Amino acid sequence: MLNRIAAALAILAISATTAFAQASSRVATFQDWSVYTYSGPSGRVCYAATQPQTTAPTGVNRDPIHFMVANWPARDATNEVSVIMGYPLEANSAVSVTIDTTENFTLFTRTTPYPDTAWIEALDQEAALIVAMRRGITMTVRGRSARGTDTTDTYSLRGISAALDRAAQECR
Repeated sequence: MLNRIAAALAILAISATTAFAQASSRVATFQDWSVYTYSGPSGRVCYAATQPQTTAPTGVNRDPIHFMVANWPARDATNEVSVIMGYPLEANSAVSVTIDTTENFTLFTRTTPYPDTAWIEALDQEAALIVAMRRGITMTVRGRSARGTDTTDTYSLRGISAALDRAAQECR
């Protein structure tokens, strides 16, 4: 699990830089999800990403919000789930993910080095989340900011299966 967390942190470290934004290439779009690749010093990274269709409450100042599923063969990370909430999360809080209205998952947070990001901790839960995402229609992500604001972001899952398949193909 530590390798997966290290891989997630490395992916986020790369994604947080301007160089990554310039070097990352969108290779395909499948309805509401896009697939990107990046080749860097630690190897190739391939990921499917999307942004929420709706966010609540409205009018809250947030940085860009992204839900990502990444593959990083050099780090032995496959279908690694993370969400960038667009604000620093409350310390020791959890982020909840609900697929449609029936399947619930919990993501963990860290205040350093990425206080705005959450990951799923258990590998079996990560696999179950991916299966649920492939079957689902909508995904709802709820979190609490360091300032105590509760947020709800709703994502479309249209195109997720094709995007995940293409991201895996890109990193073979």
